[in-house]
This record gives sequence, structure tokens and C-alpha cells, in this order.
Amino acid sequence: VATMMASTFQENCISVINGAPSWAVFFLFDLLDNFLCIVFRFLDQVMEEKLESCQCNNPQETSGYEFLSDHQHLSETLYRRRNIFRQAGFLRFARKLPEITKKIGIATFLRNFLFPDKMKKVPHLSMSNKLVENVIFIHGFLASSSYWTNTVFKYLPDTTEKTNYRFFAVDLLGFGDSPKPRDCRYSLQEHVEMIEKSVILPNNLTSFHVVAHSMGCIVAVALAAKFSGSVKSVALVAPPYFGDKEGASCDALDVIAEKKLWPPTSFFSAMMAWYEHIARGVCFVVCRHHRTWEKIIKIITWRSKLPMAITELTKHTHQSSWHSMHNVLCGGAKFTDKHLESLINSGVKISVVQGNKDAVVPIDCLWNMKAKFPAIQVEVIAGTDHSSVIMSRIEVFVTNLVKLWASSGKKQN
Repeated sequence: VATMMASTFQENCISVINGAPSWAVFFLFDLLDNFLCIVFRFLDQVMEEKLESCQCNNPQETSGYEFLSDHQHLSETLYRRRNIFRQAGFLRFARKLPEITKKIGIATFLRNFLFPDKMKKVPHLSMSNKLVENVIFIHGFLASSSYWTNTVFKYLPDTTEKTNYRFFAVDLLGFGDSPKPRDCRYSLQEHVEMIEKSVILPNNLTSFHVVAHSMGCIVAVALAAKFSGSVKSVALVAPPYFGDKEGASCDALDVIAEKKLWPPTSFFSAMMAWYEHIARGVCFVVCRHHRTWEKIIKIITWRSKLPMAITELTKHTHQSSWHSMHNVLCGGAKFTDKHLESLINSGVKISVVQGNKDAVVPIDCLWNMKAKFPAIQVEVIAGTDHSSVIMSRIEVFVTNLVKLWASSGKKQN
């Protein structure tokens, strides 16, 4: 009885925290994000001599989308995010700002005085020396190839010594050490094309397996569907799945980044996913000055080396993280069914694993996928969450991967 009372009290506290105070906080965020829209439009004009496209308006009203013949690869969550002040038309001044500053001449003066140097980005690819079979590993949101190379890769040589596999851990476009172009919308299509150009074509991969985690699963399924004649198997860990239905992208945003104050991880996710300009400000402070923050954390924690989760978290830009969140995690929802159907029709083995305590991707995603595609093999790991489903059982995870690869159909390299 005491346990039930404590549980009820805790639920009531969370409900109160996520009630009226939540509305008040996100109301202020609506106001702040619109204010920052004006600030960043001015700074972009000063620093870049051009306006950085933002998603405060419909894509038809915004420049920078011409590279897409249509807008199907852009998520509607980019411009349909609920914001009281934007819906009331408070951004009219922001649209007029470039003309005002141009007439005054202040932007030109400041740009000539403060024009920054451009940073060069270098693509990154990690791989082992083994041959014959090829496996592409794709990381999740705000991670990099190190998610695999510093963990799972350490166990692969012993378990695959006789099978001669060749492993590729890619940094998705905009993450890790991959290029981070400013004029990119980081759509699902662009992520797939990057892997094709940087891994599949240069290494002549005529057959391969794919392993992916979290957001990387959406990219993995799209990649595999494009090369369904070459893919042997697809292993997905904690894949976000929301079905191909009207409003699926918006449903995905509501689930992945529900507007609530508690727990803190949910609050942070909502802030970064719903408020483009607040997220940009946070990325500027954290990512641009990540080395300073890492030094401070080392001093506070008395550590000489920080966990991989912290050092890898900042290897992105606002542009890459923001658009990948919306155009892949949310927008990719409307393509997943088509891609899975293509793979199943091609006889590709698909295995899905998820922890029953996953607080990032609801376990219902797994069951909904299984219900629609019975051919998919699913496994629920008790007592594990979004990350520990791999990290707490790496050896078992690798063993199961090897079994999946060995049982897949034979295709010549």
C-alpha cells in the first residue's frame, strides 16, 4: 500500500510539473524564439553577407530550397511547429529587417570589421582491414562513428576472424568529422547519397549488410531500399517508427519531443526540437566552444578523459542537428513503410532489437512495425534502455549480428 501511495504521489507531482508551469515556460520560449529569429537574421547578414534560411515560414516562402525539385524530402514539422507569436504574425518585422539594415549600412560596416575566416571540414571514414563481406554501421542522432568503433568494433575481430568481414563506420553528413555544409537541409535523401558517394561507390560494395541505431535506422532502411539488390541483411536497434499515415511527421515530433518540463531529458529535447533559434543559440554556446566546456568538466569531475557521450555530443552544428532531427527523425516517418516493403519483397532479412525500458523511442514503435510487417524478426531485451540495449551486452549483440550475417543469402562481392 505504501509503495502504491508513493507511486501515485510521484505521478501527481509529475502531472503538476507538466501542467500550468509547462504552458508558461513554453509560452516564454515561443516569445524568445521569435526574438532570436530577428537577432540571428541580423547577425547572418553581418557575418555571411546573406540571410541564413530558417523555418519560421513555409518553404514556398523561403529561399534556399531550390535544390529540391519538390518539397517531399522536407518534414512539415519544420514550418508547422506550433508557436503562438509566429501564428499571430509577429515575424513581419524580421522579414523587413534586411531591407532596413541595408539602407542604414550598419550590416556592411560590421561585416567588413568582423568578417570571420571559414572553417574547413574533412570527411571521415573508419574501417578495418578485413575483406570479403562488407558491413556498414550507421550511428544515431548527435553521435558519430565512434559510437561503434570505440565499443562494438573492439569485439568484432575475435568473433569474425574466420568469416573475413570488412567494417565501415560512417559519420553521417553533418556529424562527427564529416562535412557540415551550410547550404544543406540534411534530408534523408542527402544522407543516403553521402553514404553512397563516400562508402559504397569508392569501395565498390556490390553486396553488404547494414547495422544501425536510433535515427540511423531510418537512414539505414532508406539506404538498403535503394540498394535492395545488394543488401544481405539489415539490423536495427531501437528504430523510431510511426507508420506511413497522414500527419506521421507531426506525430513523430510530438512523441520524440513532447513539450513537458519533466524529466529533464524530455524538457531539453522539446526545447531543442521545437525552437529553432533557441537551439541555434545553445549550439553556438556549447558546440562552438566545446573544448572550453570539456576543460571545465574535467576540472570539476577530476577526470583526465571524458566519456565518449560528452565528447561526441558537440561534433555537429545547429544546421546539421536541427534539419536531421526534422527531416530524418520526423520527415523520414512517411517513407519508412515504403522502404521496409521494398526490402521484404526483395527477401532481405530484417532484425530489430529494442530495450523494454527505452524512454527515447516508445516500445510501441516496435510492436507497430511488427504488426504491419510480420516478416521482421523482433527481440525485446528486458531491463535495457535506448543505449544499454547495446552497451550493456556488447558481446551478445555482436554474436547475434554474426549469426544474422551468416544466415543471410549469399551474394557475390
